Amino acid sequence: MDPQIAALAGAAGTTIVTLMATDAWQRTRDGVTSIWKRVHPERVDALAAELDLTREQVLAARDVGDTPTEDELRAEWQGRVRRLLLADPSVVEDLRELLDELAPEASVNGDTYNVQMHARATEQGRVYQAGRDQHISES
Repeated sequence: MDPQIAALAGAAGTTIVTLMATDAWQRTRDGVTSIWKRVHPERVDALAAELDLTREQVLAARDVGDTPTEDELRAEWQGRVRRLLLADPSVVEDLRELLDELAPEASVNGDTYNVQMHARATEQGRVYQAGRDQHISES
C-alpha cells in the first residue's frame, strides 16, 4: 500500500474523531460525507448515521475519560478512510484540502493532529510511531 495513503488516512481518521467533540463537528461531518458521496453515493446516508453514532460514543467516552474507546474509534475511522482512498485515489486531494481547511480546528490545547511520519525497519527491527498517545505492551 502507498505509504502516503496510509499516512493521510491516519491523519484523517484522527482528525475526524477529534473534531467530533468540537464546534467544528458539523463542518467536518459535511466535508466527510461530501467526499464519501463521490465514491459511494449509495452509502452516504448510512455513513452519516455512523458518523453521528461515533460522535455519541466519543462524547460518552470523554465524559468518563475512556481513552481506549476513543483510540479504537480513531483506528476504526482511519481504516474506513484508508479503504475509501484505496477504492478511489482521485479523492486524495479533496481529503487533503478538507484536512487543511479543518487544521486550525484540530488544535486542542495547543496540540495539532496533522501528523506525517516516515520510518523504516530492517531485519528484526521494529518501529513504533504515534501522532499522540501511544501505549505498547508486549508479552
